[in-house]
Amino acid sequence: MITICSVTEILLTTYMENRLAQIRKEKKIGQSYLVEKLGVSRQSISSIENGRCTPSLELAMDIAYLLDVPIDEIFIHENRFK
Repeated sequence: MITICSVTEILLTTYMENRLAQIRKEKKIGQSYLVEKLGVSRQSISSIENGRCTPSLELAMDIAYLLDVPIDEIFIHENRFK
């Protein structure tokens, strides 16, 4: 299994929200599909969906590709420098 969270990534969740669960459900894609294709655990997908951790850039790009949605429609970065 791929490790998707690190201490740094967990700190970033303050500035990043996501619409993964919403988009996944709209497209009628189950967590099990992402688990199988991405090689991560169901707990990892759930943690991303619930905002408990932020995926690596590579994993976020893979998720966007599988859902056929631009990455910035799934993962919304709050600009903290405003």
